[in-house]
Amino acid sequence: MNWTARIVARLIIGFAQLLTGMQARWNGCLPMARQRVYFANHSSHGDFVLIWGSLPPDLRPQTRPVAGADYWLKSPLRRFIGRDVFNALLIDRTGTGAGAAADPVAQMAQVLADGASLIIFPEGTRNTTEERLLPFKSGIYHLARSCPAEAGVEFVPVWIDNLNRVMPKGEVVPVPLLCTVTFGTPLTLAAGEPKEDFLARARAGLLCLAPALD
Repeated sequence: MNWTARIVARLIIGFAQLLTGMQARWNGCLPMARQRVYFANHSSHGDFVLIWGSLPPDLRPQTRPVAGADYWLKSPLRRFIGRDVFNALLIDRTGTGAGAAADPVAQMAQVLADGASLIIFPEGTRNTTEERLLPFKSGIYHLARSCPAEAGVEFVPVWIDNLNRVMPKGEVVPVPLLCTVTFGTPLTLAAGEPKEDFLARARAGLLCLAPALD
């Protein structure tokens, strides 16, 4: 990361902290230099900023958010923030770009093979419904299958609370509200575990971090 990107990263994180309070709660694990896949609920384009900013500074350079290329390559500013500031793995979701033939799971698996960690959103799209969590896509299961057992990659659920109210879809001006980022207990794919069982277990592990409904 060059010096310009470092300064912009600090400014973005500082703004996020000022706007949201951004409290990190490590309830099921500790922040440490272990290779992990952080998987979270998804309601805003700012979700990965809160997760990335909640990590200790020494872990951020080795943690790459996975994001849609169609959004983050739309303008020079977004391209700079996505690629240079956050070193995001940008996935073509349209099926029409130059990288459309690339398998997203293979791309993520390669990042893990290179030694980095990931931030992913297994719902696959932003949740704008009244449901707390959309059904998980199968990508997280196939990614877990691609990780050799000896690699010891942990899948850590992360619940982001309140950001959808800070940055409602379609609104330009954010609303200052306290946001929490809760890190849960890591899980791994059990030997021979069926896809449906793993997805249900991962989804339950994420939902249990959500605050109780009023």
